[in-house]
Amino acid sequence: MTTRPLSRSALVLWLSLAQLITWGSVFYTFALLLEPVERELGLTRAQSSLAFSLALLAEGLCAYPVGRWIDRGHERAVMTGGSLLVALGLVLHAFVHSTAAFYATWILLGAALAGTLYAPVFAVVTRRYPADFRRAIITITFLGGLASSVFIPLSAALIQGGGWRNAVLVLAAVHLLLCVPIHARCLRGAPGPSAPAAPGEHSPASLLRSAPFLLIGVFVIGMMGITAAIPPHLISLLREAGLHEAWVIAIPATIGVVQVLGRLLLYFFEHRFDLHLANRLIPVLIPLSLAALIAGAASPLAGVLFVVLYGLGNGMLTIVKGTAIAQYVNRDHVASLNGALGIPTAIARALAPVLLGVLWTREAGYRWGLVMLLGVAVVACVALVMAQRRSLLPR
Repeated sequence: MTTRPLSRSALVLWLSLAQLITWGSVFYTFALLLEPVERELGLTRAQSSLAFSLALLAEGLCAYPVGRWIDRGHERAVMTGGSLLVALGLVLHAFVHSTAAFYATWILLGAALAGTLYAPVFAVVTRRYPADFRRAIITITFLGGLASSVFIPLSAALIQGGGWRNAVLVLAAVHLLLCVPIHARCLRGAPGPSAPAAPGEHSPASLLRSAPFLLIGVFVIGMMGITAAIPPHLISLLREAGLHEAWVIAIPATIGVVQVLGRLLLYFFEHRFDLHLANRLIPVLIPLSLAALIAGAASPLAGVLFVVLYGLGNGMLTIVKGTAIAQYVNRDHVASLNGALGIPTAIARALAPVLLGVLWTREAGYRWGLVMLLGVAVVACVALVMAQRRSLLPR
């Protein structure tokens, strides 16, 4: 990297690399750390899993202030500082010897993720490229979607080769050597804060009460709940669908690839369709996938159809969720508005898997839980359509 201003494509690629590293080294590596940390600290699975829930809650609590700082032109400080906090959190993780320290470390990492994952970087490219932010976001999510494919085997090899404490130290070094310099150098020359809005008109406070924002909130929170509920139960769902055990294991392992395929299709073909029509149709893949599983009962074909529809839909849904505020509410305060959804989204992500498990019964399996998710998905899709119709921005 040079000190000269980067081109749009170069900036997006560097930011995409940082996303791949952050998602992979923290979000996906957590699952690999569970068992060795449990053995060493004497934790149950419920106790160790609580750490990740605390991280999600911390991320949600920090999302709004982080968004406000970005809207005020401090994106470089936010993302560079976030990467430094990730590195610090991983270093501290290497010296965890108690449950309290384990929880405190993941609360710190959750706060750091609020300044380094999709929400802040989406806001950065939206502010820098207001006329073409969607394509930049598709590129970032395409490469970010490969994080599990890269870091699950990499982190597993590090843990197996040197133990989990040395593994997280290596990952911390990766953040210091790559993510911190990327954000510090690439995010120079950030756009300044927007001119103050007239009292009551398009100010963050008034936008938070607007119908389009509230409707998009229903859409985003509903879909986030669904996509958080499915993964922990996916193996059981596929077994109940009657799939052979080999497929039950293989399909979850490849669902990330299906999601990336969906983003790749969107990147190359979305210009052939009306953008707003695409935004309406993409989320519909989620209720269709749930309906296929409910209707198919024990049919293996229904299980495969579910994974294809869900994988493609979830892959492209990330772009729709990430751009909806900027497309239908406001672009000047996009980081603050997305940040305001941080806490309710974190709550939905934490509660949805538990609720799906509570609704499972030996007689009906996941049927009633899937029916509930289907209802939420339909409401979310309708909310997005209504938000489009009441948009505050010209179309």
